[in-house]
Amino acid sequence: MSGRKVILYIAMSADGFIAKEDGDIGFLSVVDTPGEDYGYNDFIQSIDTVIMGRKTYDKVMSFGIDFPHADRECYVLSRTQSGADENVSFYNGDVADLIADIRKQEGMNIFCDGGSEVIHQLMGKNLIDQFIISIIPIFLGKGIPLFQSGRPENYLRLTRSVSFPSGLVQLWYDKREAIDFFNIGEN
Repeated sequence: MSGRKVILYIAMSADGFIAKEDGDIGFLSVVDTPGEDYGYNDFIQSIDTVIMGRKTYDKVMSFGIDFPHADRECYVLSRTQSGADENVSFYNGDVADLIADIRKQEGMNIFCDGGSEVIHQLMGKNLIDQFIISIIPIFLGKGIPLFQSGRPENYLRLTRSVSFPSGLVQLWYDKREAIDFFNIGEN
């Protein structure tokens, strides 16, 4: 494997939802603080490729702003769209093949920008190397869960945790192999 990590950088409610049932993500504004980006700018400087689902892409485009990743290689996983538009290339194949092809090229890390279905596909093939999860201090009660059920076990190593005055807590985990997990005392 090349040094290019697949990194999930995402926010969720304290009860594990990335959006309300209708896709609304307005709850994220609970932690809006002038001058605070929760490390996003530093993170975004470490990536040159973005992978997202079609629903996430449609949501970003609905904001009526310039596409935020216009200067990066962007892939949108879609069952129905193919080809490309001015912002992204649509991809209908096996996500493992896409990641393998990207990793064959020189470059920086790969940002998984959601949503839940894409994360599920990547986790199903054990392709996410690092998880940076920001927990927003709100219970939504229902919505679109960050992690869908039916995926394999994934072992993690906590590498960093940061709490902010807004109540947001950010957890950084690296993927670890099961063999590493069970040999914790030997490392």
